[in-house]
Amino acid sequence: MPLVPLPRPARAARALAALAAVPLLLLLGTACSPETEPNPIASAPGVRPAERDITFTSGPDTLHGTFALPPEAGEGLPAALIVSGSGPTDRDGDNPARPDAGTNENLARVLADAGVASLRYDKFGSGDTGTASRGPDAPVDYDVFADEVAAAYAFMAEQPEVDPERLVVIGHSEGALFALRAHELAGATPPAALVLAAPPGRRYLDVLDRQVTEQVRQAEAAGSLGFTEADQMLSDTRYAIASVRDGEVPDLDPGSPLGGVLEPRTAPFLRTADAMDPVDLAREVPGDIPVLVLWGTADSQIPDTDVDRLMTGLPRAERVDLEGADHVLRMYDDAPGAPVLDAQRRFSPDVAPALVGFLEESVGL
Repeated sequence: MPLVPLPRPARAARALAALAAVPLLLLLGTACSPETEPNPIASAPGVRPAERDITFTSGPDTLHGTFALPPEAGEGLPAALIVSGSGPTDRDGDNPARPDAGTNENLARVLADAGVASLRYDKFGSGDTGTASRGPDAPVDYDVFADEVAAAYAFMAEQPEVDPERLVVIGHSEGALFALRAHELAGATPPAALVLAAPPGRRYLDVLDRQVTEQVRQAEAAGSLGFTEADQMLSDTRYAIASVRDGEVPDLDPGSPLGGVLEPRTAPFLRTADAMDPVDLAREVPGDIPVLVLWGTADSQIPDTDVDRLMTGLPRAERVDLEGADHVLRMYDDAPGAPVLDAQRRFSPDVAPALVGFLEESVGL
């Protein structure tokens, strides 16, 4: 039975509005005030690939993306499909909350430098794809995104430069949950390898609960929320999660930080995604598909205990911890005066050797 929400005092409503949006595996985290002095833009990793804009269809929708090739591309190349994290995260890995994250674009550069082609795309709700054929308020279920992964994978396999026997799926954050199902979604040509970057290790809404709890307690410690107000928000969060799991749509107060996450449009997706325990998905990955897990030690979204839990379902997987990297795989330093904008922080230098070494073994670079 879901928890019964308590009346919300006006002061609590104002405080909750000040908390802004809940991350829910979004590419959020570090931020910078406008007064921060500018720092040099961090250099991009790898090399600039030769890119072409592409479109492909998934059901009634036309999706837009980028197919990237090594600078001196030939034929018979290994290729990687890069699947974005949650929310309106576009082909490059950028999100309105972190417009310069660049996770997917940086991965494509590392891959190009290693002689690997890649495909990244604007999933439903992001970039040039937008809401595609659907109305802006139409509910979107899990299958919309799963079908997009399958369609993108098939499109990549058909490219003339690509060897369809050497395909890889790289999933970042929420995208890792789809990568874990790539052997099902790929049809007759399963991937030769999987890469899970900053992957969740617990059920979707359990991760949300933990993230909200951490934010609320931090706000309480900072004096932004009182004890009663903090408990009110946590009560509302658990009521909303229970409602979604029970097949209902939670009745949230206007202006609640959860309003953009737990709402009628997203409830079908969340309900289905939450029913899939990442450990169970991991156990279903065929044993002959090599798996690499990348996790940054400064990741505030996914704790190491969650990755530890995921690894119990992947006993043969390789795990590489990226020292000092955050959720978008950029270097993070919380020392006073250190750069905090994504564009000012370099992509983890440990990604390339880990990824290239893994691909050398799994798809033969």
